[in-house]
Amino acid sequence: MKKRVVILGAGESGVGAALLAKEKGFDVFVSDGGSIADSYIKELNDHQISFEQGGHDEELILNADEVVKSPGIPEKALIIKKIREKNISIISEIEFAYRYIGKSKIVAITGSNGKTTTTALTYHICKHAGQDCALVGNIGFSFARQVAQDPKSIYVAEISSFQLDDIVNFRPQVAVITNITEDHLDRYDYKIENYISSKFKITANQQEGDVFIYNLDDKTTNEYLNHYPIKSTKAPITMSKEIPQGAYLTNAKMYLKWKNEEMQMSVEDFAIKGKHNQYNSMAASMAATALDIRKEKIREALQTFESLQHRMEKVATIKGVEFINDSKATNVNSTWYALESMNKPVIMILGGVDKGNDYDLLKELVSEKVKAIICMGTDNAKIHEAFGEIVPLIVDTESAKEAVQSAFHYANKGEVVLLSPACASFDLFKNYEDRGNQFKEAVRDL
Repeated sequence: MKKRVVILGAGESGVGAALLAKEKGFDVFVSDGGSIADSYIKELNDHQISFEQGGHDEELILNADEVVKSPGIPEKALIIKKIREKNISIISEIEFAYRYIGKSKIVAITGSNGKTTTTALTYHICKHAGQDCALVGNIGFSFARQVAQDPKSIYVAEISSFQLDDIVNFRPQVAVITNITEDHLDRYDYKIENYISSKFKITANQQEGDVFIYNLDDKTTNEYLNHYPIKSTKAPITMSKEIPQGAYLTNAKMYLKWKNEEMQMSVEDFAIKGKHNQYNSMAASMAATALDIRKEKIREALQTFESLQHRMEKVATIKGVEFINDSKATNVNSTWYALESMNKPVIMILGGVDKGNDYDLLKELVSEKVKAIICMGTDNAKIHEAFGEIVPLIVDTESAKEAVQSAFHYANKGEVVLLSPACASFDLFKNYEDRGNQFKEAVRDL
């Protein structure tokens, strides 16, 4: 009898897993508690994969040999509890895809902030160096879809803690933790230790010949580094001192030291600016070095990389007012980095679904750089409470259009309107992309 694989969730990750499971000859069933996008329904039908939407039929799920769970489904969901009670194996899509990669290599990148930019930059370096590679995970296609439809020699994957929660054997040859700050604590019983353990799972199956890149300047990562039995070779990145192996930055120069080789490059030559991007550039360069990519190729790629949509993306300058879309800043730490890189007075657009945010981290920078805050969310009380005594003007708005018009009204020539919400987007928008796109549209309509 064919092995029965049930896939929970029919987004990019779930549909990717379904395509791979079908290709491997399993009996596949997809179940989504919500509605499935038309494009995904068409794909499932085209591949003759049976599915349901708008609820979970327990009879069709609890007879599974294995369940592949989408990262968005929390452990406390009723259907997950029932699957656990029956002792049916639950794995993540990245674990499922990993089984079928053969001799290919994986660079897996996680972290609270910077992981998308670091992943995109690592992929850009690999591509520039002529490698047979793909960009997968939370950015680009799902890992499983890529393995099923267009396998590559190198997979550069952005991986979230939710995806790492359900791995068993997943083993990246190069693992990166960009940093760890409080995020998604609602999924981890509000215990930072649980979230940290989840991030460090990226190293759990690594062996001696593998490489682990981490930020030596990140307090949390360093505090917990010795709590886990890491076998791989450590390659730290830092801005605080010279190190014998890894990447460090001193006197506006990046130094890469690996095995017996060394490379240096002026940060002035990095295509992406700001302190946070210097960390991202070091991490990506180190990852490429671990893949034995030549130094010249790394240098050239760092000079030609274009920044991502919704991440410090310059939208337009209107009547001397610059508009920047940083919609991907869904936590306080991301917003801190955005503000830290500003050198003009800022009108800031904040707000959305609060994930247990502590705004104290922003207070110093806000009092130094921000002249007005425009709130964009259904509940802005916490923002008023945090900044009411620091910022002379705080305005509530209920849409991207209203927020942009309001910000423009209060901005003068030579100032910046920065959308960097520090919150999730699910109150007024589908996701951070939708929020960023609505912001850009509103700017263009001014």
